[in-house]
Amino acid sequence: MTTASPIFPIRTECPPGACICGRDALLAQTDADLRVLRLTRDDEKRLLERLENLGSLSDLRRMEARIEQQLGVRLEISISPNVVRTLRGITILVVEQPGLCRKTRQAIPAAIKRSLEQRPEIAYELLNVGGLFEA
Repeated sequence: MTTASPIFPIRTECPPGACICGRDALLAQTDADLRVLRLTRDDEKRLLERLENLGSLSDLRRMEARIEQQLGVRLEISISPNVVRTLRGITILVVEQPGLCRKTRQAIPAAIKRSLEQRPEIAYELLNVGGLFEA
């Protein structure tokens, strides 16, 4: 059985045994959401660079929405219920899904954390969301 290849460029295959993304199984499904495969290695580098240079919380939220809209990838950003003293108290999770490489699932939160380290005011805004001082 052969599968019809998508009309857009897709991510190249990971080396055998290096990843468990399920790319081939995703391509084999006829009704699968292939948007995640649009993230080529070059596009991933540009995305990570963009995430490392966020300017504000609204910029982060906009990128979060665009990633979900264009790639079907959901980010979950949550704050520890305990006192947050460092960035370790902010959890950034990329929801696992078929076709999304393990390294990409690790690289996206790392890029966002680097951005939060560079611009701590974004982390402060994130902590204030739903807080006592939010206007």
